[in-house]
Amino acid sequence: MNYTTEMGPKLTEWAVNKIKRDYPDDVALLVGHGCSVAGDGHGECFSYFVPVTEKGYALEQEIYIGGVNHDLFPIDWARCERLANLDDGISFCLFNCTILYSRSPEDAARFEALRQRLRDNLANPAYIYPKALEQLDGAMNLYRNMMFEERPHQVRLAAGYIFHYLLMAVLYLNGRCQWPIHEGTLPLLAQCAALPEHFAAYYQAMLSAKSAGELKSVAHLTIQTARKFIAGFQPEDKEEQSKDYFWLANWYSEMSLTWRRLRHYCEQGNADAAFIDACMLQKECNVIAEEFGLPDYDLLSAFDSDDLSKFSKQANAIEEQIKAYVIETHGLIPQYATFEEFLENNP
Repeated sequence: MNYTTEMGPKLTEWAVNKIKRDYPDDVALLVGHGCSVAGDGHGECFSYFVPVTEKGYALEQEIYIGGVNHDLFPIDWARCERLANLDDGISFCLFNCTILYSRSPEDAARFEALRQRLRDNLANPAYIYPKALEQLDGAMNLYRNMMFEERPHQVRLAAGYIFHYLLMAVLYLNGRCQWPIHEGTLPLLAQCAALPEHFAAYYQAMLSAKSAGELKSVAHLTIQTARKFIAGFQPEDKEEQSKDYFWLANWYSEMSLTWRRLRHYCEQGNADAAFIDACMLQKECNVIAEEFGLPDYDLLSAFDSDDLSKFSKQANAIEEQIKAYVIETHGLIPQYATFEEFLENNP
């Protein structure tokens, strides 16, 4: 099956004829993805092909004509699956493309089904939210290394890719999957129904930044606003009954010793020992807050090594809140005043 196209007609015709002649059973599709700028001499030619045999991969080549390179590269069915599932960084190659040649109607139908899956995934809030978080994680990991970089060109490179990761997350949450190269970022943002606050302004500030310090500051602000934006798309937890309240009751029983020890250290004025337990308890509280949809328990902001009384009071208040929740949802693990009482109930 041939698809009439005006995109790079001469070279596309050559590629189609070559497939028909040399790879009739080895290549399922020839696909074009817009990747040129008006007047750059590239034309809207083919982008990639879908090989189905080892021989089919031999079609891959770089074609350099008149100072313009045309890259003919393979994307097999397995990778097409990953593109549809947003498990590959170039899913945009599936989102916006044109079939230039197909070996059979079945091959074309299979490809279109994958494109529809990609669109369905982008329209599914429960599916797309963790994909956006993956992009956010990529940005934050890059930012961590960027803060220790001093070379201006490397800082600017990191800032550019941080924004790229965040842009992908924003596009995903808007049901889109595009590539800003040759199109520009600002036009893509203009197509989005929802954006993080000041997102476009931070992008422009990144473009105009003159120093590594400015770039680091803008990157921080951009990540900060993107985090808030992405958090607003977190799907509601509809599986309340799946929460393991028995586990939570056991967790509280175990952590109650830490709270007890923390009170002791605070009474003794031992900020060093108290801080170690406080960090562990804060981390544990973060885990159950996320797992059970509980409030953000702020323990450590009250820590003051010169006066532990406020911190101890805050720790006690948090314990009482969690204890009340455990009693409401499951009940406390049995408690005994004495060993004899325990022995009586546990012969």
